[in-house]
Amino acid sequence: MKFMVGYQLMADSSLLDALLRCHEDIYEVYFAWGDIPNGRGLSTESLRLSPFEAQSRQFSELENLSKKGIKLNLLLNGNCYGGQSLSRNFFNKIGNVIEGLSERINLQSVTTTSPVIARFIKNNFPALQARASVNMEIGSTQGMDYVAEYFDGYYMQRELNRDLSAIKHLKNWCDTNGKELYMLANSGCLNHCSVHNFHDNLVAHEHEIMSMDNAFDFRGICHDYLAKKEKQISIIRDTNFVRPEDIHLYEPYFSAIKLATRTSRNPAAVLEAYVGRKYIGNVTELMEPNHAESLYPDILENSKFPPEFGERLLSCDKNCSQCDFCCNVFNKVKINLDKIGGSVCVNQ
Repeated sequence: MKFMVGYQLMADSSLLDALLRCHEDIYEVYFAWGDIPNGRGLSTESLRLSPFEAQSRQFSELENLSKKGIKLNLLLNGNCYGGQSLSRNFFNKIGNVIEGLSERINLQSVTTTSPVIARFIKNNFPALQARASVNMEIGSTQGMDYVAEYFDGYYMQRELNRDLSAIKHLKNWCDTNGKELYMLANSGCLNHCSVHNFHDNLVAHEHEIMSMDNAFDFRGICHDYLAKKEKQISIIRDTNFVRPEDIHLYEPYFSAIKLATRTSRNPAAVLEAYVGRKYIGNVTELMEPNHAESLYPDILENSKFPPEFGERLLSCDKNCSQCDFCCNVFNKVKINLDKIGGSVCVNQ
């Protein structure tokens, strides 16, 4: 099994070094470009570099990855493009970016939330694969079929990560229809989050929002929700993360597995954990978003999870009111650092 890894500009070369070191395990590296809205913040606003400096350094690192034979995937996966969504100027800009990148780096595919962008790619850049973003929340064969003429592959809806029957059904449809199926392994998002679309729309307009005199700071509802002791069971029961130790269970069904690493404090550690199929430490540190701050001073020690955890959840009937498996696991893996005199670094 190979992995799709998210690129981010970092103060050091740890991520670039890890990608080059693990290149045989990399399916592709995905990245955002310039000021084009995507599923995270702007790629040019990093490390206190000017937009030009950030873009130059990003391009140099992408060139290094290309020289190693690593395929690259451009993210055009903003949840909203506002008034530009259908404009000729917007599509001219996208076309110019793709042409410029294709001349210098190993660009092989585009991931998008927009069927219009996907159609634009198919019509103008037929050598590139068009992929349906996980933010489209496609979780049925009907959903795949509706947009089959636009996309070559699909990221499966996160909430199905622990539903083997649904995975097999989607995989069979993709095989029959000549499509690729992918999954996201380490999301920290709550399943069926009521605010997910609202939050994704905010992120797409983040640059505009930051220029305003804002009355509120909104980071999503999950952080405050999980800070409540009685709700913290949701980290295990109501999310969809797959531990590195359980990746082998998914190998028959997916062309590659995506790792969310674009906002991780230590993306190299996330990559190496999944490549090595083992992690010792707070399991939330592998996730994006990372909920370590909400749980502190407690952590969930990954090495204490029972060996049958992944397989049990894949066959779970989701009848939580009649089952205490996740609750028992939560109590087993939870460690209070204050009681053992330890400490953990959390986001401020």
